[in-house]
Amino acid sequence: MKAVVLAGGQGTRLRPMTFSVPKPLLPIGEKPILEIILKNFKKYNITEIIISIGYQGELIKAFCGDGSKFGLSVTYIDEEKPLGTAGPLSLMRDRFSKDEPFILMNGDIFTQLDFASMINYHNKGKYSMTVGYRHYEHKLSFGILQLEDNKLGGIIEKPSTKYNVSAGIYVLNESVINLVPDNSFFTIPELVNKLLETERNIGAYHIKEYWLGIENIDHFDQAIKELYRLESIIEK
Repeated sequence: MKAVVLAGGQGTRLRPMTFSVPKPLLPIGEKPILEIILKNFKKYNITEIIISIGYQGELIKAFCGDGSKFGLSVTYIDEEKPLGTAGPLSLMRDRFSKDEPFILMNGDIFTQLDFASMINYHNKGKYSMTVGYRHYEHKLSFGILQLEDNKLGGIIEKPSTKYNVSAGIYVLNESVINLVPDNSFFTIPELVNKLLETERNIGAYHIKEYWLGIENIDHFDQAIKELYRLESIIEK
């Protein structure tokens, strides 16, 4: 089984930390995010990894090497310009056999996802693409006024709205890459729309295990707490 890790972004939301270190190499505890991702792949026998690199990509190459220290085979795709979340796939058309399924994952995600279960769901449903998703609740910190011609009809205190959001983890079949334009900026939402236009089946897989997209400093604290919790369970 193969996996593609997107690690070419500049991590602008985490500056100034990412001025000198690419986001996937920022540590959770003592281990870089990318190392945790690679070890999780190994756990589920996903052993051929393609890392798409751009910003400070040489540091990622220096850290991962050929992947042998993780018991994996790691190769690289160099983005000469930003290609978005789906565009890098156009640079690896020759890396997969016909209709071969593979994982595509953002390089800034800390998760305990059971990859085998998601892959099995994808294969069983005969989907061209499966999108991992999470439940997300957005709660406002204000009271919402219900107005009728400048008269107050009521007030709702700090309402919340629930969404199903993409988790940045996907299973795709090789044939999907044909819909990605050559060496152009192209996103996952654009790819999904292309698949829907061609009436291809897309699955949605609910990720119930721990998942966290690292977007700010507070997320590192949350991830470290979860990592310590997991380590304490293993030690017991």
